[in-house]
Amino acid sequence: MLNITIRNEQPADVDTIAYVTKSAFESEQFASHTEQFIVNSLRHAKQLVVSLVALYEGTIVGHIALSPVGISSGEPGWYGLGPVSVLPQWQGQGVGTQLIRSALAQLQRMGARGCVVLGSPDFYGRFGFKANSSLVYADAPAQYFQAISFIGDMPLGQVSFHKAFEATE
Repeated sequence: MLNITIRNEQPADVDTIAYVTKSAFESEQFASHTEQFIVNSLRHAKQLVVSLVALYEGTIVGHIALSPVGISSGEPGWYGLGPVSVLPQWQGQGVGTQLIRSALAQLQRMGARGCVVLGSPDFYGRFGFKANSSLVYADAPAQYFQAISFIGDMPLGQVSFHKAFEATE
C-alpha cells in the first residue's frame, strides 16, 4: 500500500479536488460525469461534512466526500459516502481504501449513527457495508445501495441525498 497522507480539505485544494474528481470518473461507464459539480455544490450548500484529500509526496491524488442524508422515518445522524475519487494512475493502489477508512473513522468520532453508499457490493462490503432491505433508495438497484450502522439498529425508510447531487455545472 502506498505511503500517503490524509488530511482535511483546505481552501486552496478546491480546484485540484475538482480536477481529481473529474479525472477519476471520466472513463467510468456508470458515472454521471457531474461528480466534480456535486462536490462543489455540497461545499457551497455547507453539506460537505467530511472532505478528505489523499496526498502522495505533497500532491493530491484522491478525495472523499461525505454529506448528510435524509431518511423518511426521521432518523438523524446518517451520512452518504461519495463521491470517492482517485486519479486514474493511482487507482488500484489502496488510496481509495485508505480514504474510506479515514472518512468512516471520522464519522464515528463525530457520533454519526451510520452511513450509506451507492456502489460495488464487492468493494464496499470490505468496509462492512451491505444491502439492507429496510433502507431504500429508489434510484438504484437494491444490491448497489448499501449501509453500515455504527450506533443502534438499521433504520427503516426511504433515503434521500441532498439536492446538490442533482448539480450539472
